Amino acid sequence: MLKEFRDFAMKGNVVDLAVGVIIGAAFGAIVSSLVGDIIMPVIGAITGGLDFSNYFTGMSKAVTATNLVDAKKQGAVLAWGSFLTVTLNFLIVAFVLFVVIRFINKFKRQEEKPAEPPTPTKDQVLLTEIRDLLKAK
Repeated sequence: MLKEFRDFAMKGNVVDLAVGVIIGAAFGAIVSSLVGDIIMPVIGAITGGLDFSNYFTGMSKAVTATNLVDAKKQGAVLAWGSFLTVTLNFLIVAFVLFVVIRFINKFKRQEEKPAEPPTPTKDQVLLTEIRDLLKAK
């Protein structure tokens, strides 16, 4: 088993995995900050401060609290508001990424438009006329 791990590590897989985890964690922190600190306050202002994260359903009659933190202390709860908030955050990020990628693709298509062919020189025009006359015969 130790030999297998050494072979695995020597192939670079561990380094690739570590780099992937680090980049994923950094990207996750950036996306969380983007959604929580920039996008959601704007949406909250538009929707009048609506926040689903505190919505829950108590699983027992012992849960009488009105906020999620206290309700979790009293017993089991289904925190469906947190799930709904995360799902909405995902949809918002997916939509923003869709718009950004669409804009980038549109910009690339505008750059890639082929240039107009240059105007033919006098020699090219003369050769074209000669070719056409020869084809007509």
